[in-house]
Amino acid sequence: MKNELANWSKAEFKIYMLLLCAKFDHHEAEEEIALIKSKTDEATFNKIYNEFSCDEEDSCFEKIEDTINQHEYTLKELADLKQEILEVFHSDKNFSQRERYLEKVFDNILY
Repeated sequence: MKNELANWSKAEFKIYMLLLCAKFDHHEAEEEIALIKSKTDEATFNKIYNEFSCDEEDSCFEKIEDTINQHEYTLKELADLKQEILEVFHSDKNFSQRERYLEKVFDNILY
């Protein structure tokens, strides 16, 4: 079953992407989740986390691509998003091969 198109704000979208970064190596480290929570309010985090938790990996990528196409991002916004993605990857002191792969995927999607 195909998920509905997400209609997120840029802030909500960022939280969704960062959650995928935290989960992509099959381990959500406490440091990663704490960092993501620090970037938003509790209600937004809970809303996006609940949606993210119900999505399969393929659905996550579909939603991300759809949302990127929905919003217009400046180069600075994309650079800031990339920096926040790297912060999540490095927050648990373990930058895994899967995370390196996801970084490349995001580079292709975002730029």
